[in-house]
Amino acid sequence: MTIRRALSGDLPAVVALTTAAYAPYTALFGAPPIPVTENYAPRIERGEVWLLEEGSKLAGLIVLERHPDHAIIFSVAVAPAFQGRKLGIRLLDFADEQTRSWGLPEVRLYTNSRMERNIALYSAYGYRETGRRANPYRPGWTLVDMAKPVDRAA
Repeated sequence: MTIRRALSGDLPAVVALTTAAYAPYTALFGAPPIPVTENYAPRIERGEVWLLEEGSKLAGLIVLERHPDHAIIFSVAVAPAFQGRKLGIRLLDFADEQTRSWGLPEVRLYTNSRMERNIALYSAYGYRETGRRANPYRPGWTLVDMAKPVDRAA
């Protein structure tokens, strides 16, 4: 498996994978989560979208933003056919490595409070909850902010 930056021609595959990966939450929430409605073209242009590929197949992706004092994960998505293979962890490992390479001390993320399985996974991976807040784009939805320091020596 390899990880590479997405190119503009990858946009349809990014949208399709994200839609498929978040489909269970779209059903649960009665509306698509924010990553499903995101316009990924500007993110691809900025170099924020990274693709995990097995041969010619897109297995997963991560959207990672670089900020002055931290990196933030906007989305982690694994194609349904590849779920259950710990590829989400592989993408989180990549986020740590990239954050470290940028010389930043911390990687952050936020998720919907109803995504309890994801919150448990992030907690087990070393993220700590730093707060909860109302989702500014979806009234009645609550976001859980989480952060994890990265070891610069690793």
